[in-house]
Amino acid sequence: MSVKTNAASSIAKGGLLTTIGVILIYISSVVPINKGSILTLSSLIIPLAVLITNLRNAFTVYAATCLLSLLICGLKMTVISYVIFFGLYGLVKYYIEKLRKLPFEIILKLIFFNLCITLLFLIYSLFFPGLLKINFHFYAIIIGLQVVFLVYDYLLTLFINYISKYLAKRLK
Repeated sequence: MSVKTNAASSIAKGGLLTTIGVILIYISSVVPINKGSILTLSSLIIPLAVLITNLRNAFTVYAATCLLSLLICGLKMTVISYVIFFGLYGLVKYYIEKLRKLPFEIILKLIFFNLCITLLFLIYSLFFPGLLKINFHFYAIIIGLQVVFLVYDYLLTLFINYISKYLAKRLK
């Protein structure tokens, strides 16, 4: 396959992945329940873009998905969550896991997650003041979020390994 055909193929795959990502974010902004589950599905798009195209194209898919979601859906909670965490995490995970030192990787991932949660909390407090009325103990929520994040990271790793092992060659 020539370089020109390969570039065209990457662009076409990137456009398809961007479309799927925008559709999932739109659905998550419209449906009244399972917003987090649909956003989690949309977060699988970026690692998939890295695996079947390349890292540069994955950055383009992330940027295009963010911009189109903001244009189509507006400044909604789900779009902001995607821009700050769900879309970006696939790229951050890629760079962190290149270190190949598991304890250090986990610490860096947790630092990134906590920075994102803090930023999201500040944004939600500013733009959606009545939204975050929490009736639970603050530290219990923080610990629960850490556990949920580690499970999410593990499941994302399983997804990436499955795609790498069984589907990446067919999708390239």
